[in-house]
Amino acid sequence: MASALVFRKGLDLKQEVSAQLNENYHSELVDRIKNDGFLFQSGRLTIHLAREFGFCYGVDRAVDYAYQTRARFPDRRVFLTGEIIHNPHVNDRLRQKGITFLSDLSPLDDAPGPNDVVILPAFGVTTTEMRRFEQLGVVMVDTTCGSVLNVWKNVKRYAEDGLTSIIHGKIAHEETRATASQALLYGEPNGHFLVVRNLEEAGGVCTYIREGGDRTAFLERFGPAASPGFDPDRDLQRIGLANQTTMLMSESLQVQELFREAMRDRFGETDMATRFRAFDTICSATQDRQDAVVALLGAHALDLMVVIGGYNSSNTCNLARICSEQVPTLHIADPDCLESSELIRHRPTGAREEIRSGGWLPAEGSVTIGLTSGASTPDNLVGTAVTRLAALCGPAVPRS
Repeated sequence: MASALVFRKGLDLKQEVSAQLNENYHSELVDRIKNDGFLFQSGRLTIHLAREFGFCYGVDRAVDYAYQTRARFPDRRVFLTGEIIHNPHVNDRLRQKGITFLSDLSPLDDAPGPNDVVILPAFGVTTTEMRRFEQLGVVMVDTTCGSVLNVWKNVKRYAEDGLTSIIHGKIAHEETRATASQALLYGEPNGHFLVVRNLEEAGGVCTYIREGGDRTAFLERFGPAASPGFDPDRDLQRIGLANQTTMLMSESLQVQELFREAMRDRFGETDMATRFRAFDTICSATQDRQDAVVALLGAHALDLMVVIGGYNSSNTCNLARICSEQVPTLHIADPDCLESSELIRHRPTGAREEIRSGGWLPAEGSVTIGLTSGASTPDNLVGTAVTRLAALCGPAVPRS
């Protein structure tokens, strides 16, 4: 079997690509807004920018490594397993640099070989994918976020000690699939996982822990969100809690407490030390951005909130979810969604599809907008959105 070369700490070309990254993603306007107390005013428009927003360290690092990879291997085929982060603007930039996404290939296209380079995204990849790339002998550039690696460490420890990992996350999300695969490393009878998406699913599992139930119906309900060979009667007796790093912190804590209470009810307090474990594995950057919008909403009277980021970005969707509970909120994928002062394309909180809405921007009087962006959204998109909002508001229009 060919041995694979893996880069995990960059490729020593940070300075060489810094100008490109600055040109592609930086915004002088956003810098000025930060220096002005995160406040922008133009005519009748006031924008309050959240104090934590946009690219987090892990995303910045992943994009930086991708640019370094292209610079280090200019004459080789360079592949990405899929989206490096959940932002279409960034991913399209990488395609323009000649990086091929494996998710874009057809069955007839040539797969990576020993002379090729494969970039692993910030979400990580499953253990099966990792083994496949090792067997192919490709050069790998691993951009997996440190916060994700921390979750993997806990999940592997659960599996090693014979606990089932209960993961608060989305089974369709790359990060959660990669995390779940870590639980399978030790095989039967250890190494099981169950992914719960929300409080409703968590509550259903907790009812089964307390009362038992229809095993077949349970497995049908969770399907691929349960590990192969999962047996709820066996595998819910000792559990460890983890989560996708971009979930809503308050909900993850509620999920954790639901399971703690269910295990205590079923097995008693004296057995809790051996039957239940939990660690806080929400990414600090995710939490900082959630805290920042809560602070913004509490400090200012807003007419509406605009949240910028990919519709498949979990952390962005959760920012929109927090905001929508207090103020009209528009989650847009990018500034192009601000079509006119009358029309906007956005995805409502909890919806699956983008819609077009009218009458979203007050036609007269002062307008106060809160603005934030997800951890995979670069500053240049935020700056463009600010400029677009100012243009759409135009000069102050006197009330009739």
